[in-house]
Amino acid sequence: MNQQSNLPGGTRFLLIAAALIIIIWGLNQAQSALVSSLVSVFLALLGTPLVLWLERKHVPSVAAVLLVVAGMMSVLLLVGLLVGTSLSGFSAAMPAYQERMQAEAASLAALLAGHGVPVTEKVLLEYLNPAAVMKLFVGLLGGLGAALSNAVLILLSVMFILLEASSFPVKLRAVLGDPRQVFPEFTRFVGDIQRYMLVKTALAVTAGVLIGIWLAILGIGSPVLWGFLAFMLLYIPHVGSIIAGIPAVSLTLVQFGLGRAALVAAGYVAVNFILGNVVEPKLMGVKLSLSTLVVFLSLIFWGNMLGLIGAVLCIPLTMTLKFVCENHESTRWVAVLLGPETPVANVPAGLKI
Repeated sequence: MNQQSNLPGGTRFLLIAAALIIIIWGLNQAQSALVSSLVSVFLALLGTPLVLWLERKHVPSVAAVLLVVAGMMSVLLLVGLLVGTSLSGFSAAMPAYQERMQAEAASLAALLAGHGVPVTEKVLLEYLNPAAVMKLFVGLLGGLGAALSNAVLILLSVMFILLEASSFPVKLRAVLGDPRQVFPEFTRFVGDIQRYMLVKTALAVTAGVLIGIWLAILGIGSPVLWGFLAFMLLYIPHVGSIIAGIPAVSLTLVQFGLGRAALVAAGYVAVNFILGNVVEPKLMGVKLSLSTLVVFLSLIFWGNMLGLIGAVLCIPLTMTLKFVCENHESTRWVAVLLGPETPVANVPAGLKI
């Protein structure tokens, strides 16, 4: 330890940089296994409150875990069936969308030519094509499909995590040699992560249902598909809700024109504004303690590393990294950089920037 601390600053920096490069490379190489593990932990965090509630109702621990896992399996099968049926209907309607788009492109090209803007139908169809919407949706679901391809393994992992969750503090106390040891920081951190995931999931489900109902009322095709897309992308901070509305608004513009497309867009804006700016701050209870820039950069980093699942879980992953850095003196500066601001207590008196 002393030898490492006596290394020149440049050498220490190179060692740290090399270690980070190796870690990032390893994460990228183990992407498939890591994504499945993260999905398992995510589902376990959502299932833990239900298991604890059943145990408080005097249900045996093993039976409570089996009931929760069976419920998760039923929900996944039901959602997969509904989304698969809606996706098949969307694919079947694709030729009709193409014909409609060709007619709209011809009319728009004629209108632009009448105003002295020479644009061919081919150019318009390259940018306004329902097939591009389909490609976007399939690409977004690619990471999720890769993770859920091992659904049995994931559900088994969730079951074992839930079975071991209650005994983990006991094992940790045994390792530390103090049967009365408490972990207030760790307990608070786990509680914050769990609260964030539960609130985000509840809001995402609500947004997906409301948007699906709104699109069904307006007569838009495949409302279940677009509701599920809104549910998935609402986890992604800043840009998820915007991306979720693009396919539905684009197809509505092709099918029904500008007026109904504006109504669809207004529905997305209303749902996202109410849930994101009114309901979420009241339910969350705690702030993320991450700066806005860090949240955006973490979205880019984890999204590139782990695909859709990385983008969905970018905030919990970054919060975990910040917690680890906070509990080591040598890396505490990293936690300060990840936070929203420097604590006032750490700023010398009279120093202003």
